[in-house]
Amino acid sequence: MKRRPVTPFSLSFLDIMFCGFGAVVLLVLIINADTVQARNEVFADLRADVVRMENELIIGEENRVIARNSLKASEQALVLTRGDAARVQNSLLEIEAGLTDLNLETSASRSHINKLKSDLKGLDKTTQQLSAEREAQGDKVHQYAGEGDRQYLTGLKLGGKRILILLDVSASMLDETIVNIIRLRNLDDNSKRAAEKWQRGRNTAEWLIANLPQSAKFQLHFFNTTSRPALADNQNRWLSANSPADINGVVKALRELIPAGGTSLYQAFKAARKLEPRPDNILLITDGLPTQGRRTPSGTTVTSQQRVVHFNRAAELIPSGIPVNTILLPMEGDVYAAAAYWKLAVNTHGSFLTPARDWP
Repeated sequence: MKRRPVTPFSLSFLDIMFCGFGAVVLLVLIINADTVQARNEVFADLRADVVRMENELIIGEENRVIARNSLKASEQALVLTRGDAARVQNSLLEIEAGLTDLNLETSASRSHINKLKSDLKGLDKTTQQLSAEREAQGDKVHQYAGEGDRQYLTGLKLGGKRILILLDVSASMLDETIVNIIRLRNLDDNSKRAAEKWQRGRNTAEWLIANLPQSAKFQLHFFNTTSRPALADNQNRWLSANSPADINGVVKALRELIPAGGTSLYQAFKAARKLEPRPDNILLITDGLPTQGRRTPSGTTVTSQQRVVHFNRAAELIPSGIPVNTILLPMEGDVYAAAAYWKLAVNTHGSFLTPARDWP
């Protein structure tokens, strides 16, 4: 079968149908392609939204974890803060209590300071009084005011670096007469201490102590049949004239003393030799020649010649170069005493005197 030639724009119905169908198919394909593309785009958008939502979900979970951790940390910090707040509050209470105590202490301190100021004023007043008394006292190491009109001894040598005072404390120091000595010797201790002659002897020793140079060392020995220091604990130690303890101790012992027994000048000078270093001045207070020597006599009486012998033997014990200054109180019947002690003063370059009855 011979086909008819095709001319332009000359189509048969079949051709037209075929063309129409093809167009439809093409249109459908185009529409399908657009639909697929649109769907893919929608799917892509949805997938992006899903991914974004997933990411947001993950981020949200992470944020919740972080937030939860932060909340936990905040809770812990709050607990710690509450604990710190409690401690701070307790500290504040302690500080307030401390301030209260401090205020009380401050008030007490102010009261104490005021009391101290008052005490200082009192001490200043006392110091002024002591200074005035010191000026009135002069260089005396112990204040002594006698009742008589004479407050000095002319010619008595009170100087020296080491001064030994020897005080006769035998029974004869109770009175000037033998009869009264025997009478007083049998009385009570208070009567013996109040005896007029003994008071003169004791006051003489205290006056000598009061007028010692302040820079001097000294010792006070009591002698009768033996010799002993006024302070028993200072047998061979020199006392200090500027020491109130030494001065007061010696004066106290002196005022408590009671005369008794015989007289051994030998024991007194023997004690002087034992002092180290030796004295450079001796002040002797006695009322006559000794009644015994080195040993206790066998008899009950002693003659004037025997007393002179006892005296001379005692004088031999005096170390050379030491002056002996004798203060002789009166005694009945001892006719050689004044001459003997005057000679002793000449031989030792000392002094000898018999004070008036109203001295010191």
